Amino acid sequence: MRIAVNENIAGSLIRGLRDRGHDVLSVKESMRAASDKEILARAQSEKRVVITHDKDFGELAFRSGPPAEGGVILFRLSGTDRESDTRRILEAVDSRPDWEGYFAVVEQDRIRIRRLPITSASEPEPDD
Repeated sequence: MRIAVNENIAGSLIRGLRDRGHDVLSVKESMRAASDKEILARAQSEKRVVITHDKDFGELAFRSGPPAEGGVILFRLSGTDRESDTRRILEAVDSRPDWEGYFAVVEQDRIRIRRLPITSASEPEPDD
């Protein structure tokens, strides 16, 4: 899977995703200090699924209407045990092959998924 991981994702998770064969764009490595909007735009243009702990990506994803090739996985985990959280994230990512086109919230005991609205390139972006 083609993935863009936000700056708030641990390096050990980035390595774990790459070890599993995922094509990972790390914001820490190549887009440090980029805005959420810039990260989402790049992920869309490269057909990547964004992995983040940042709730703002939900609002941004629904407002901007990313194409079905992109997606967002928001992880809402405890944060008290990084190793346990990393295992849960890897398990969740590998649990399905079709994250593209969805906004998902992954918690410790469940995954909630909503289809993202699809807008064509010819439609104007909504005003802020």
